Amino acid sequence: MTNPPLSRLLVADFSRVLAGPFCTMTLGDLGADIIKVERPEGDDTRAWGPPFIDEESTYHLGVNRNKRSIVLDLHDPDDLQAARTLAEHADVLVENFRPGTMARFGLDDTTVRQANPELVYCNISAFGPGAGRELAGYDLLVQALGGLMSITGPDQKSPTKTGVALVDVLAGLFATVGILSALHERDRSGVGQRVEVNLMSALLSALANQSSGYVLAETIPHAIGNGHPSIAPYDTYATGDGALVLAVGTDRQFSRLCATLGASPLARDDRFVTNELRVQNRQGLRESLGSALAPRPAHHWTKELTAQGVPAGAVNNIADAFPLATELGLAPVADTADGDPRLGREVANPISLSGTPVTYRTRAPHLGEHSADIRNWLDELETRRDTA
Repeated sequence: MTNPPLSRLLVADFSRVLAGPFCTMTLGDLGADIIKVERPEGDDTRAWGPPFIDEESTYHLGVNRNKRSIVLDLHDPDDLQAARTLAEHADVLVENFRPGTMARFGLDDTTVRQANPELVYCNISAFGPGAGRELAGYDLLVQALGGLMSITGPDQKSPTKTGVALVDVLAGLFATVGILSALHERDRSGVGQRVEVNLMSALLSALANQSSGYVLAETIPHAIGNGHPSIAPYDTYATGDGALVLAVGTDRQFSRLCATLGASPLARDDRFVTNELRVQNRQGLRESLGSALAPRPAHHWTKELTAQGVPAGAVNNIADAFPLATELGLAPVADTADGDPRLGREVANPISLSGTPVTYRTRAPHLGEHSADIRNWLDELETRRDTA
């Protein structure tokens, strides 16, 4: 089998919780050797639950596969030296401490680069190194300050967070892209560089049409439930049984929708003949579609509308979504190769590479599981340097 694309890379992972670990797990899936440096108490997410399985947090298990764990107390001189040795031999270092923390231990980019000029050093922070450097970096806080909650929820009076720590995940993905770009440049120049990603900027960028509407037209969007500010019908609708999503983006699709619902006159109604008019008259459109959808359940309309090329689907829970993905020919679940059937069940990486596919080599490590082996290796590196 062809080696994974990042199989020669050593990543020193000083990050914890979600954004950094999600980034390093992605690099690990692509073949990198990830050494996860944990404080004696371990990554915060080891205690985040329920749910737990075999006393392990599923939160932690879900973002730490393909890694080896070493416990290092950076306040201990010997452990700090081990951390420095690791950083000085790594290809990539990822950390998400508050700005200035790594510098206090001599593990900042400037210091480490003196011994390792090829290092790609990635810092993930909440609000960057400037005026927001001391603010806590919780995803919920960034969702609030960054405007995401103001456009999420049933109405303007009910700001709502997303159902997952989405900003952390986005920042982790941006960090991954930045690291891979810096590694590509290193292949050309032979020199590493610093990669910085902060959650606030990641969110503002990922707000896409909502943020560009403000920047370009000074339009301030607000929450409109599951609707879309620029498309209709694009929302959830009640049926005879269950909720149905309609994501109708063209006039042709709208015509097919109306015909399938037995409500063809709606497509010729002066209020609804174009998308712009449908957006302006969304409440009347909702009432009309609600009446047409009421006689049948959501699963019926899903089947009928999909057959006519109309984007529609019942609102699933996560337990419904995984079997559906399998039915669609996807592979949403994978097992690690280390033979641990309970802790090694994984949500699959969505990246598909035809020649060098992602790999699931090991489950998330127990705290300090690889400390002895890694310490021995670091000691050997120190010995070689001392005798060189």
